[in-house]
Amino acid sequence: MSSICLYFQVHQPYRLKQYSFFNIGSEHEYFDEELNISILNKVADKCYIPANKLMLELIKKHNKQFRIAYSISGVALEQFEKYRPDVLESFAQLARTGCVEFLSETYYHSLSFLYSKDEFVRQVEKHREKIVEYFNQVPKVFRNTECIYSNELGDFVQKMGFKGILAEGTETLLHGRSANYIYTSPTNNRIKILLRNYPLSDDIAFRFSNQNWSEYPLTATKFAGWLSSYKNISDCINLFMDYETFGEHQWDGSGIFNFLAHLPTEVLSQKGLSFHTPSEICEHFETSGIYDAHNYTSWADTERDLSAWLHNSMQEETLTKIYTMRHDILALKNKALLEQWSQLQISDHFYYMCTKYWSDGAVHKYFSPYNSPYDAYIYYINVLADLELTINTEKLQKML
Repeated sequence: MSSICLYFQVHQPYRLKQYSFFNIGSEHEYFDEELNISILNKVADKCYIPANKLMLELIKKHNKQFRIAYSISGVALEQFEKYRPDVLESFAQLARTGCVEFLSETYYHSLSFLYSKDEFVRQVEKHREKIVEYFNQVPKVFRNTECIYSNELGDFVQKMGFKGILAEGTETLLHGRSANYIYTSPTNNRIKILLRNYPLSDDIAFRFSNQNWSEYPLTATKFAGWLSSYKNISDCINLFMDYETFGEHQWDGSGIFNFLAHLPTEVLSQKGLSFHTPSEICEHFETSGIYDAHNYTSWADTERDLSAWLHNSMQEETLTKIYTMRHDILALKNKALLEQWSQLQISDHFYYMCTKYWSDGAVHKYFSPYNSPYDAYIYYINVLADLELTINTEKLQKML
């Protein structure tokens, strides 16, 4: 018997405007609201609304045997509430079925754990409050930004009360073992680690519409057959991907919605396969070994490490600088400034600065709203200069 865990990441960042050197000291609105609304509406209409409608139909059709999970960043929830309440309501409808689990993450989809544990806790607690408010669930399982994971992180979130955490099934750490089992930390055996089966996940997320792929076209029947081949040699098969896979990254014309519509039927027709959410898997299965991640892993890029955000000096400089401002920002007790500073922690800002080449570079370029990584850096560093100027001005005024 093997459980299929379908988990989807939902995130929309706040993208910076083209903020020039000449804006410093005079322009304190940093984000391109028109662009952000435009992208949100596009993705909502192509992905969130039709995909949520289909998910609700599938849950009803299969008498609640079809079960799924999401993590939605706090900044995405904010944008849904402000600009697309219909999207927020569609997720709330899914929550009310009792078949959908909402996971915890950092509110600002940030890299805060790497730089400030206190800031990390602040964001996780803020996100947890929003999940309770919108979906009436207290998250039991944690998913860090882009599945970033390490032993230290696993131990830390367990002590925060989480019983499970998602991570990438990195082959170099598995040492020939399968990702299709539950693992635990070498220093804290109370945390359960759910590892992404990245080949099967990426078959849907990245290869589905690739006509040069040897398995093209991928049908629900074929994919369910692949899953069935693991049922006697696995406890859980974790399929983790961006929700935007459906309708945005893989367009409607590719047949991705048709694939999704038939997948539960094909999976449930296979003896020995069922769907469960991450917390259900944590409850149903015992750990089968140690997953020892001394260094950070993630699901980003071919290296599956932190290099998507920490590959060059531009990224290192800006990340260090934004977190060094924390003490002064909190001391000012200015909610508006705190929010701006928090939004500048969104990991996408640093992702856009990545200068990798080949396939990884193409993916970074696809998501970036800027002409180059250098433009992303220039706009961001100019914004930081203005924010720093504002902080210093407020500090001086408080002293007078």
